[in-house]
Amino acid sequence: MMPSATVLRRLLAALSLALLATSASAQEADPACSRQAAAQAARALSAQADPGGARDRGFLWRISKGGHDSWLYGTMHVARPDWVIPGPAVSAAVRESRRVALELDITDADIAQRLGAAQGPAGDETLPPPLAARLQAQARSACIPDTLRQALSPVMLALNLAVTAGRADGLDPAYGIDAFLALLGHQLGKTVSSLETPEMQIDMLTGGTAEQRVEMIDKTLAELETGRTRRMLKRIADVWSGSRLDELERYASWCQCMESEDDRRDMRRMLDERNPAMAAQIAAWHDGGETVFAAVGSLHMIGPQGLPALLKKRGYRVERIVFKR
Repeated sequence: MMPSATVLRRLLAALSLALLATSASAQEADPACSRQAAAQAARALSAQADPGGARDRGFLWRISKGGHDSWLYGTMHVARPDWVIPGPAVSAAVRESRRVALELDITDADIAQRLGAAQGPAGDETLPPPLAARLQAQARSACIPDTLRQALSPVMLALNLAVTAGRADGLDPAYGIDAFLALLGHQLGKTVSSLETPEMQIDMLTGGTAEQRVEMIDKTLAELETGRTRRMLKRIADVWSGSRLDELERYASWCQCMESEDDRRDMRRMLDERNPAMAAQIAAWHDGGETVFAAVGSLHMIGPQGLPALLKKRGYRVERIVFKR
């Protein structure tokens, strides 16, 4: 059975602690940051006070082979606090599964330590002064504490700015769906596993030459400065919350992120090239007799190289679960 409302509140509070920890020093330094942190804390407290009535969001598939079922679930890495508790269909799928598989189980101490180490600055990453000034200006505007700015490489700081661009709209990585599912899986006594390693993910995000990383930072900052990142995060979040799979499948037509060959290459590297290994691992667990609840970012679920399509090619019956509204 699912945990009680009290336990769900505690799990949600654990996510809230991450948010409060990263904002504390910024609150002391800047009144605007203090107001932002207060608004985030209020949203978190409201969600903790009433964890009941959760509804299903995102995208769920049942995959069947060998006489038993497993599940694929498309998540959102930034979310609102009242979105993180799963609705009845997703809850049932988690409850029925023996293993919860995520891109990374960031609640695991070893994974968290390795992820932090891999994001740190290298000795040879000096940015052109104008670019460094833009990066720091955006970090101050986003209320990123000095300690966190110093702990991240320039490219990881830019990427962290991108994922926090939706905070004014209530979207925060502190309430990422994957992290809550990891906590929930542990609470329910499931085996919680990572499909990738921290080193693989950081290399995927930051790999390339020093010149390519400078270009990536410049492009990321330009999209932050124009507000494009915030608008895109909000649209993706709305698509996810409304479970609008048809719109997600048209992502390439509206994301403005595949306009050049470099853009398309980066998207293949971030999605298509990672999916076969994930599909193989999910299949290995399932074929070994386990019921698996595999939850990864929703963009890993679309197209001919998406996980549902790849597992269908492996002989699975794949059925989309349409949520009741």
